[in-house]
Amino acid sequence: MVQKPRQFHSFETAVDELLNTLGREIRIATPLGLGKPNQLINLLYNRVKELPERRLEIYTALSLDVPSPQSDLERRFLSPFLERHFGPDYPAFEYLKDRRHGELPRHIRIHEFYFQAGQALHTDSAQQDYVSLNYTHVAAYLVDCNIEVILQLVARRQTDQGPRYSLSCNPDLTLDVMDQYRKAGKKILLLGVVHPELPFLGTDAEVGPDYFDMIVDDPTQHRRLFALPRTPVDWTDHLIGFFASHLLEDDGTLQIGIGSLSEALVYSACLRHQQNADYEVLSEKIWQHRRHARELHLQREPFQKGLYGTSEMVMDGFMNLRKAGILKRQVQEPASKQMRYLHGAFFLGSTELYKWLRHLQGEEFDGLNMTRVSIVNDLYDGNELALRRQRRKARFFNTCMNVTLLGSAASDTLESGTVVSGVGGQYNFVAMAHELEGAHSVLMLRSTRLHKGRRHSNILWSHGQLTIPRHLRDIVITEYGIAYLRGKTDEEVIKELLNIADSEFQESLKIKAQKEGKLRSDYQIPEWARHNTPAELLNQARDAGFDRLFPPFAFGSDFTLDEELLALALGELRQAQEESLGKLLGLLKKGMKTEAIEYQDCLKRMELDRPRGLKERLFQKLVLGALEQSKGRITSAFSAEPR
Repeated sequence: MVQKPRQFHSFETAVDELLNTLGREIRIATPLGLGKPNQLINLLYNRVKELPERRLEIYTALSLDVPSPQSDLERRFLSPFLERHFGPDYPAFEYLKDRRHGELPRHIRIHEFYFQAGQALHTDSAQQDYVSLNYTHVAAYLVDCNIEVILQLVARRQTDQGPRYSLSCNPDLTLDVMDQYRKAGKKILLLGVVHPELPFLGTDAEVGPDYFDMIVDDPTQHRRLFALPRTPVDWTDHLIGFFASHLLEDDGTLQIGIGSLSEALVYSACLRHQQNADYEVLSEKIWQHRRHARELHLQREPFQKGLYGTSEMVMDGFMNLRKAGILKRQVQEPASKQMRYLHGAFFLGSTELYKWLRHLQGEEFDGLNMTRVSIVNDLYDGNELALRRQRRKARFFNTCMNVTLLGSAASDTLESGTVVSGVGGQYNFVAMAHELEGAHSVLMLRSTRLHKGRRHSNILWSHGQLTIPRHLRDIVITEYGIAYLRGKTDEEVIKELLNIADSEFQESLKIKAQKEGKLRSDYQIPEWARHNTPAELLNQARDAGFDRLFPPFAFGSDFTLDEELLALALGELRQAQEESLGKLLGLLKKGMKTEAIEYQDCLKRMELDRPRGLKERLFQKLVLGALEQSKGRITSAFSAEPR
């Protein structure tokens, strides 16, 4: 007879049991991203806070947090939206709040191998307790740390044979950790917390009741899952995504991450497939101003056979590719002989993604296999040859912060050593691209960034905190084009990257390379690449027709129409503040010339329709100026002003 797990119907009694069962030192693991049971973790954390004689260590990654307004204007915009989107009582992590305020108790430590981007930049304890790991190495690390319990959200489905459970969003590490513990003869408790809204996914993510030691089904469980708000994509990101979409080969394999660059890539892939005539015209016209290496064979045709997805993260992009009829190539699993169109290790995205996953049926349901990260992120298991055959023509797209002129990349850590996010699976996929026949690693980045009012190049001579070493260099894309680096000499790599750098920085980068003896002294950047400026590029894109086909909210948004306008306007205002006082005064001047009645609903949403006092009148004029400046962007990302 199957031994059923112990059942608990309140978080309180489950925490009581954990504290009674575990020793003085408590070591727990909880999944990356969505799969954390917030309320249970908060209760355990708060209980141990009051027990200084005990010690708690939490091992996790990507602790999701609700955005916090950083100014009065942000508060006016965000507060109503956040309450509507996350609910009025979203159980944010208490340990994040305490860590952010420097109030984490000395007997509690939080070890993360990946941060929500930028979350821990100014938090010493988070930086000190960060663990730098490849995603595929985390399971072994947890075994070495002697984790005692895993706390995880699960989905449940009733069947004629009794309840079945799904690891749903996070089979990624749980499957590997449980196997490694059993292999090592170690004991570990697995506690599942049932969430009524978590999509039930089958295949490798589905397990029986006996897989767990404890199941908690508390009726006070917060019903909303953490959903990422869908934010606008700007014209620069759209161009990077457009260039990247030329690298997708029909009948191939795709891995992508999260963020606006990935969304832009997916949008352009859908445009290529669904509006191919428009896509080909855009491609022909924009490439009139660009050049690319002869090794690159750009693809423009629709996807007849389609793509197969293998990605550590399943996000909205894969849903949109499936709906568009692109994600349709299927591979056969060696053991089960089942056909799959997508393998993923964890999922995280919008409310639309979760809704789509909940309603999958038939082949749509069976063709998605949420599985262990060791299968998705590398090749080294008993089915290596089968995995190699499945992953043909693979393109692994990742985002980075900086690329050096010798082809290395920094994706997770600043020069100072401050961690922005984490390595995650990026190194895994870059290395895999060099192992698979016909595969490529593609790193995408914006050519510049704005910091304290000054533009800085993201293409550098060197960087002290590398994620990807130069010997794994392959393809790099900025808004100025595509650089092909694989198999090139150092001098050839430098030339390729100079061609896609912003022209404001090309000469100084060239001189540095020449000074170090890596570039011949008489080298001149080609004429076609010497005009890499935002203004020139934006004009080229508009002349090609990009302004007709690329909206800022490529796949919809979670905002109302007024909020979409305000999101764009506040982004404009934030950019002006970052750039210069002159830009800010320009918006103020524009706002003073704009009739408030034109944007009455937006002003009302910001509680600025009837300003009181000088401060609110100033806010109103700034918002009006930003609304007027950005009004064309609601239909076209390419209506923006060059920066």
